[in-house]
Amino acid sequence: MKNYITIIGGGLAGTEAAYQIAKRGIHVKLYEMKPVKFSPAHSNKDLAEIVCSNSFKSNLLTNACGLLKEELRRLDSLLIKIADETSVPAGQALAVDRDIFSRKVTNAIEENENIEVIHEEITDIEKMAEEGIVIIATGPLTSDGLAKHIQKLTSHDKLYFYDAAAPIINKDSINFDIAFYGDRYQQEKKKEETIEEWKKRLEEEEETQSYINLPMNQEEYENFVKELINAEVITLHDFEKREIFEGCMPIEIMAKRGIDTLRFGPLKPVGFDDPRTGRRPYAVVQLRQDDKQGRMYNMVGFQTNLKFGEQKRVFSMIPGLENAEFVKYGVMHRNTYINSTELLDETYNLKSNHNIYFAGQITGVEGYVESISSGMVAGLNAVAQFRSMQTEKSNKVEDKNTYISSNDKVLPNKVIFSEYTVIGSLAKYISTSNTKFQPMNANFGILPELEGKKIKDKKERYTKLAERSLEKLM
Repeated sequence: MKNYITIIGGGLAGTEAAYQIAKRGIHVKLYEMKPVKFSPAHSNKDLAEIVCSNSFKSNLLTNACGLLKEELRRLDSLLIKIADETSVPAGQALAVDRDIFSRKVTNAIEENENIEVIHEEITDIEKMAEEGIVIIATGPLTSDGLAKHIQKLTSHDKLYFYDAAAPIINKDSINFDIAFYGDRYQQEKKKEETIEEWKKRLEEEEETQSYINLPMNQEEYENFVKELINAEVITLHDFEKREIFEGCMPIEIMAKRGIDTLRFGPLKPVGFDDPRTGRRPYAVVQLRQDDKQGRMYNMVGFQTNLKFGEQKRVFSMIPGLENAEFVKYGVMHRNTYINSTELLDETYNLKSNHNIYFAGQITGVEGYVESISSGMVAGLNAVAQFRSMQTEKSNKVEDKNTYISSNDKVLPNKVIFSEYTVIGSLAKYISTSNTKFQPMNANFGILPELEGKKIKDKKERYTKLAERSLEKLM
């Protein structure tokens, strides 16, 4: 076995993993193909390059990403520390000077005596994994050569090359004075039923329905379509356009084909009656359950390339979503990621080869802070496995600095964070079987609910969730 751990990819996840391993006295070989080769979206030769927004999102503990940052701060995350040091004014959010941020991360990694940075493209992992532990953290723009090898390693149907996902809504934010449960045709009023009998049947069947329906009249529908076709979209790279639009059609593009196109497509009202009127609505938006607990619902057929702010503005025009809380906005962009729910465990370890870990957006965590979190978890577990292999002890981890808390479940060679923390809930989300798996940001919807009486006030509820998370972390 090699006396070092290999990391492929010098982005946010790879550099965090490298730091966590190196600070524990283990040598790291970090492979980064820049500046020898750049992806279509990268241009900075430094490590931890921030390609899109310079925002790491909210710092508030009542925001899931803000809570995740606080968890990482308490666990001595290098990248969150540097983000704090290079922050620029952004209200309650943490935004950074992207160039200074990347330069400081690069300096910290290159100056660490336990880390060797090698600028080289890797396209074959098998030999490396035969001889030691490997963490693959190559991000959503993994090079074609390595992507093909990962595809071979994981099988063809478990590697995705673009992300075309509809928005996801927090169920608690849906207005059920307007919205109603029902599957198509099963929800229509039967001829022999009275209005009272029909409504009673709908109430009894609520818990068994897969869909929440949002009815629209003609005026509401036409106003919505008008705003949708005029909303601002995200400009895609040419390489993204070629891959994405062959695979699916953004709802705003579909709407431009004619005023009634959506009514005969994803918003068709056939098979539904509106419980408020007893008549078929002019159009219906459907929300489909997205998690086992029934707390998150995705907007059926709403793959979109609208800017996030525009999604909030335009989709909130839909009756029943006027106060909608978007757990995840719709996205359409080049994004190589694996089907982690089938391939990885809660430590980001490949089930079929325990010498291989994945980290970052290639696992299906989405966002800067989420990628850093996955890098930390993969790094800590690589350390635990490395030391166990070195000492031939498989039933404990000896170093107290590995941040295994009393509230974490410890298995042989595994460091599994509590599902009550955002770090742990993300790891559990990407490793729990889900036939409709798609990348996910940190959000309170993937945390277990609070025990006891349900707290209706959202701020109070999120505060309690944050307090519980930090208690479970330490």
